[in-house]
Amino acid sequence: MHLDAFDLSILAPAFLAGLLVLATHVPLGIRVLEKGIVFIDLAIAQIATLGVIAADFVGFEPEGWVAQIAAVSGAIAGAALLTWSERRWPEIQEALIGVLFALGATGGIILVANNPHGGEHMQELLAGQILWVNTRQLGMVAGLTAILAALLLWRGDRLGRFGFYGIFAFAVTASVQLVGVYLVFASLIIPALASRGRNSRRPLRGYVVGASGYATGLAASTLLDLPSGPVIVWALAATAIIARALPSKR
Repeated sequence: MHLDAFDLSILAPAFLAGLLVLATHVPLGIRVLEKGIVFIDLAIAQIATLGVIAADFVGFEPEGWVAQIAAVSGAIAGAALLTWSERRWPEIQEALIGVLFALGATGGIILVANNPHGGEHMQELLAGQILWVNTRQLGMVAGLTAILAALLLWRGDRLGRFGFYGIFAFAVTASVQLVGVYLVFASLIIPALASRGRNSRRPLRGYVVGASGYATGLAASTLLDLPSGPVIVWALAATAIIARALPSKR
């Protein structure tokens, strides 16, 4: 146990980062389950990650503005492609999303193949470095999150295909560099699954499950001295199971 490791100056920004991710991913996750395109988050996140890796490959800093532009551009290009494919071949959209994910993942592996620190960089993008988020990152993501959340609240089901995929692209691009690909996917799908079929205040249930999972995961990873991202994923799953086991009021 590491009780002396509870440093709020580290844990509080990490938890806030989780709440910012959940702010957009809970309503988007509910829409994803309704549309039956579960792996879209992984695909868009992987394309955004590929943009960061590509920028690093040609010599730019992974956290610099060029990498951010590359990540957003890649995600928007992926969103545009999925918008077109949904209109053209809706019956195989999920399969095409899987192919896009595979291309993004293997493209990143190819680009870091000859980089001595490539494996470490790839691991950071996948598992995340949530404990090392800084106030500058949080401020930028908070501003973008406020805009995206307002659009989701204002337009909702009237976003259209590209509106939905476009918001998805921006939300995932911002989130994946805060918490990593695994946590982005877990934040999208697990709270939505936990609140599935419980239409009364469904988004609120998703937010409660998500926030509880992040808090529990951060505490457990600190106490046990384990990687925070993977532990939070497991904590989200455990919290969702408990939430589903609780009886719902009619």
